[in-house]
Amino acid sequence: MLHLGDTAPDFEGVDQNGHRVTLDELVKDSALVLYFYPKDFTPVCTEQACLFRDAHSELLQSGIKIVGISTDNEASHSKFATEHRVPFPLIADSGKKISKAYAARHVFGLLTQRVTYVIDRQKKIRGVYHHELSAKKHLDDVRRIAGQF
Repeated sequence: MLHLGDTAPDFEGVDQNGHRVTLDELVKDSALVLYFYPKDFTPVCTEQACLFRDAHSELLQSGIKIVGISTDNEASHSKFATEHRVPFPLIADSGKKISKAYAARHVFGLLTQRVTYVIDRQKKIRGVYHHELSAKKHLDDVRRIAGQF
């Protein structure tokens, strides 16, 4: 994984609505929660998306956007976002390029790790959280530093 103080790697991807998304655009006017998760529609991943969905307004008021990334394709993300009313971008990383840049891949490259990065407007990593089986800990960790933005 990347570490506190590291510069977040630039990336470009496409979200569930077919929109092009870049790190530069995402941090232009706010900090960013960039969370990697293994797979749409699995229990812990669904819980994590719904927790971030429910905290979306709160985090926006703290100056933080949310973006999720997994190796699922745009169609899967679109269905997942619609079914669970996810109001933020879910980036399709089917080529695993973003996951690799953020060291969010499992040893055998089968699934993405559940890791959350908080990135400030200068692209510096201000938080790194890795809890494979607890979606709630990711949100709790983000809330602890949300007041810094």
